[in-house]
Amino acid sequence: MYVGTLSFDLLLGDVRSLKEKRSVVRPIVAELQRKYAVSAAEVDHMDLHRRAVIGLAVVSGDAGHLTDVLDRCERLVAGRPEVELLSVRRRFHGDDD
Repeated sequence: MYVGTLSFDLLLGDVRSLKEKRSVVRPIVAELQRKYAVSAAEVDHMDLHRRAVIGLAVVSGDAGHLTDVLDRCERLVAGRPEVELLSVRRRFHGDDD
């Protein structure tokens, strides 16, 4: 069994309130969940209106499949024009851990 996690540190564009922030972050989280069947949520900077951290996790029996899903998730978030991807942290846990 393999477990992979990603955390995306995001700078949001022209956002002036927490309500506007939710309208940017929620669709990204929902698309990650719908397209790739991952567990995803906003996990940090919840009180800052121009910053967000989205975390996700996925479990797979195949390391290659897991890497592919994580790569696709990273491309999806990096390709969103309404956010700037400041950093990505990737963790991979396998049977040897």
